[in-house]
Amino acid sequence: MLKLAKSMEGYSLKARDGSIGSVKDFYFDDQFWTIRYLVADTAGWMTGRSVLLSPYALEAVHGDTKEIVTTLTRQQIEESPALESDKPVSRQFEENYYGYYGWPSYWGGPYMWGTYPSISRNPEYWTAASPEHKPWDPHLRSIEALKGYHIQAPDGEIGHVEDFIVDDETWSIRYLVVNTRNWLPGKHVLISPHWIDKMSWEESKVFVNQTREVIKQAPEYSEESLTREYESELHSHYDKPGYWVDELAATKPE
Repeated sequence: MLKLAKSMEGYSLKARDGSIGSVKDFYFDDQFWTIRYLVADTAGWMTGRSVLLSPYALEAVHGDTKEIVTTLTRQQIEESPALESDKPVSRQFEENYYGYYGWPSYWGGPYMWGTYPSISRNPEYWTAASPEHKPWDPHLRSIEALKGYHIQAPDGEIGHVEDFIVDDETWSIRYLVVNTRNWLPGKHVLISPHWIDKMSWEESKVFVNQTREVIKQAPEYSEESLTREYESELHSHYDKPGYWVDELAATKPE
């Protein structure tokens, strides 16, 4: 199901044997635009360190009760590799983290989740990375830090990032929600990560490959409008295939 990232902030996080806090932020990689970790606010339970939860640990997302259930125990989390709260996520930390839990590394293959296009929590389906595929180096970014970045079209600025739409099954970021109030008062539009040319972290800008006029004519977004029919209309407007088409093709056997 597609959800606004901000709607999940504050969701309670449940371990097998009790609460572990609430959702504070999300880290995603800027290659596949996929959530790699939920950042937990542990309310003082584990002071001085960041508690990260990989989607491999997530069992269910309950929008009605605003909670996310994990497969972990509090002890497992306490004994997991520590990441100091003021330190970035390093490759060494990730290798230790994934090794500790016994999960396959997402950077060990050519697909969104390493050796397979979608996440599988069943160990029977986990396969080792193929020797011909070298591990790639993920650069993790904070969703909270990216909010407010300006969206730059080839012919001018169109607005700023207000939120993200996340698929809570694959944990892919499907769209950036763009507020165009300084250009088109009151209108919000969606931009797919596939339509992004580059990111400039120094300038706090997202460069897209669509013109201002094309974006201006795009179907307007509202939370109520986010249906598959709307998504199809949106991708048709940009003359782009839907992500669901690409992902279906990726899962078909050769």
